[in-house]
Amino acid sequence: MPSITVDGYAMQYAEAGSGPPLVLIHGSLNDYRYWAPQMEPLGARFRVVAPSLRHYWPERWDGSGDGFRIDRHVSDMAAFIAALGAGPVRLIGHSRGGHIAFRLAELHPGLLHQLVLAEPGGELDESLGGKPVAAGGVGRQAQAFAEAAALVKAGDVEGGLRRFAEHTGGPGAWEKRSETRKMIGRDNAHTLAGQIDERRRPFSRAAAEGIRVPTLLVHGENTQPSFVTIIDALERCMPGVAGRVSIPNAAHGMSSDNPADFNAAVLRFLDGR
Repeated sequence: MPSITVDGYAMQYAEAGSGPPLVLIHGSLNDYRYWAPQMEPLGARFRVVAPSLRHYWPERWDGSGDGFRIDRHVSDMAAFIAALGAGPVRLIGHSRGGHIAFRLAELHPGLLHQLVLAEPGGELDESLGGKPVAAGGVGRQAQAFAEAAALVKAGDVEGGLRRFAEHTGGPGAWEKRSETRKMIGRDNAHTLAGQIDERRRPFSRAAAEGIRVPTLLVHGENTQPSFVTIIDALERCMPGVAGRVSIPNAAHGMSSDNPADFNAAVLRFLDGR
């Protein structure tokens, strides 16, 4: 598997196709394998590059150290894209990867030609209608991360993965996943320890208003309301929003739940149709 070394760390990636560069950023508990349903269809039009973020599979990380923060992954991806040497890229980010893609567009707009945010994960601050967190408290997302990580640390890997899946997909979400997605989750279970202190900033109006890269917002028709709330807020405030798509018969993992419609929507946007 090819790799690009970023700040001393070898980021492995999958690649398919040729043409303008299209980079895919996976979300929590995933790695480059998550994008398997996208590689060939999108590769018919683009050079598709899907890296695994720092500490995700194929690395077998034990959850120790402090190299898992959002800012670290944003910095890694900025360096990775620059190292491709292909100029500005089309960028797709899903869930936590969508948050990273949002920050790349905020901080490194010159690296991006177009942006697809597939249910970017996080919370809204008060400027976008979010609820303030009491002093010393934690938000709903951070609480779910902590509970899932504690179960994994105690040896209940399935229990931790189930708790996290229910946070993003509702009751029964873990049981509904394919065996392939479950395997990928198990391979990345210990990354949950890193998410406890990943320092993910809430989305703010100021950050959203500063992003002018042409952007497609995507969510699943059957996803959790919290993800739609974020999409609604970004649609109101991001000057670059060029469209919004709801993927039928899909929840949070829409690119896996209904890859045919997800791929078609992405290609229509990237091709300007």
